[in-house]
Amino acid sequence: MLTLLRNVEIYAPEPRDARHILVGGGKVLWMGRDLPSLPASLGVVERDFGGRRVIPGLVDGHVHLTGGGGESGPESRVPPVPLTRFTRGGVTTVVGVLGTDDVTRTTASLVAAARGLVAEGLSAWCHTGGYHLPPTTLTGSVRGDIVHVDRIIGVGEVALSDHRSSQPTLDELLRLAGEAHVAGLMTGKAGIVHLHLGDGPRRLQLVTAALDASEIPPRVFNPTHVNRRRALFEEAMQLADRGAWIDLTAFPVGPGEDAWSAEDALLRYLGAGLPAERITVSSDGGGCLPVFDADGRVTDMDVGSPGALAAALRGLLDRGQPLERVLPAFTSNPADLLRLPDKGRIEAGGDADLVVLNPNGDLTDVMALGRWHMVDGRAVVRGTFEELQ
Repeated sequence: MLTLLRNVEIYAPEPRDARHILVGGGKVLWMGRDLPSLPASLGVVERDFGGRRVIPGLVDGHVHLTGGGGESGPESRVPPVPLTRFTRGGVTTVVGVLGTDDVTRTTASLVAAARGLVAEGLSAWCHTGGYHLPPTTLTGSVRGDIVHVDRIIGVGEVALSDHRSSQPTLDELLRLAGEAHVAGLMTGKAGIVHLHLGDGPRRLQLVTAALDASEIPPRVFNPTHVNRRRALFEEAMQLADRGAWIDLTAFPVGPGEDAWSAEDALLRYLGAGLPAERITVSSDGGGCLPVFDADGRVTDMDVGSPGALAAALRGLLDRGQPLERVLPAFTSNPADLLRLPDKGRIEAGGDADLVVLNPNGDLTDVMALGRWHMVDGRAVVRGTFEELQ
């Protein structure tokens, strides 16, 4: 089936002169200013959007597909994230991770969850391992997992500067990064070490030491949650200046908290004149957002939502930010880091992952791989065990 999106304003993520998009076979087939002449026998389904903006589907590089949590017992394990939690938030590409609990949650179940989402129409990959070293793997090594398992593209989220980590040493981190990097070279996959940063005082010291002590390219070290403390974010910006890619988490930040919201951090980063392509935003969807006391016990918790990405993007637009300035951090930047060439952009030959925004910046329609998952604000495709609301 062919689908024609008429009268749209395309941000790919940069503004495009084209006004119409033709989709077929899960791909963007054509974009142009003048409507194509297509024979009726093709059965083209047309939708006129009256000049609304169309952006690439959001790429979420940090999601707990099987659910996170577990820090305060089995009852605190977060349930898996269903399909419409992503599509309602405009997320069409995800990368799954394991967190604190990489014992009852396994790499095998994470790969299965990614494959399940693929079967339901999303684009999904994952990392092997979790918070702790040595990492839990399927083949016996990180390199083997990345090379042999189709859905696995990196390793992580490995915890640093956090009381829940395995307190990795420099040698352990270097060995892990070497495994990931070589596997990336062999396969063309991301080959990154996705690093969970806690709020410990060592911050990024271990990553900086790894760069100083080795020949491993900075892009292999990919720290996330770097906006959780302001001093940590300052170090992360220095790391980006050395060639690493840093990831912001779109979590709630209260008044007076020693943290930056994803919106504030992104604007500070861009305002500092650092490489605009080396910063991304992820949701931590399905992850536990715990609060600990001095003894490391959970006193409160929240759960990350994939919808946080669209909310952060809307917040930036509400501040008057040009869409083309902030959109890459949610689309093309993570796609480039993750080496997913058909993602994060709207271009002929690329995957047809499209999100339509209304004049207020709210998403109304979502297409994943050429199939509408949300139409006029209503989810029209559900996961296998979901009930549509």
